[in-house]
Amino acid sequence: MIESFQNEKIKYVTRLITDNRFRKKESIFIVEGQQENERALQLGFDSQEFFVAQDIFSGDLPIGKVHLVTAKIYEKIAYRGTSEGIIGIFKTKESNLQDFEPAENSAVIVVEGIEKPGNLGAILRSCEAFGVDALIVTDTKVDFYNPNVIRSSVGCLFGMNIFSCSNEETYHFLKENGYQIYTTIMDQQSENIQNRKLKEKSAIVFGTEHSGLTDFWIGKGKNTIIPMAGSIDSLNLSNAVAISCFEILRQKLT
Repeated sequence: MIESFQNEKIKYVTRLITDNRFRKKESIFIVEGQQENERALQLGFDSQEFFVAQDIFSGDLPIGKVHLVTAKIYEKIAYRGTSEGIIGIFKTKESNLQDFEPAENSAVIVVEGIEKPGNLGAILRSCEAFGVDALIVTDTKVDFYNPNVIRSSVGCLFGMNIFSCSNEETYHFLKENGYQIYTTIMDQQSENIQNRKLKEKSAIVFGTEHSGLTDFWIGKGKNTIIPMAGSIDSLNLSNAVAISCFEILRQKLT
């Protein structure tokens, strides 16, 4: 039982949580919560060790190296306070867009320059829930393994095809693989998303939370909008993606 804040293991975990550069250098990431840890294990991520507060944790102890800690120690190292009493440390995985082999009716979401980890996590959750084949994040400012991404995705990160690359690489991949590209740009030529043929191989491209798509995507796809009845002319990025993911699934089921 680890009871001291000066324990070297506790210092190590604390540094992993507070120092992103150190965590990236170590090529590992932290997972809090029972469901999230179970999902990481089920989907083949390599666990290094676990920290468990038995006063909080209610599940079966995971197989592997387990350190028991007091509730007080756990609350210090946990990103989310109590968070079900379990923290896992896992090795990161590298993903390459060129290794992705899309199906004939593949649907992907492209998000450019996303800045908020919570939004990325919510987008991952929507993509997984509605059966989107891949999420491509271009020119990203967010670490995929940020604890906020894992938390807000409820571990959906672990089972999704997610790739980070440039706008140029993404556009080349989409054209090379025969995707119909739909850009979320509002102008006189924009069409309602319900009129787009999303049963076919398609990619919907979204811009940043603040300024939308950059000039790179102008003229590279068919401008598409979500119909709205109120006075507001835009949605939160993660909400817009969620609605679009649902529309993809709705069309494929009808």
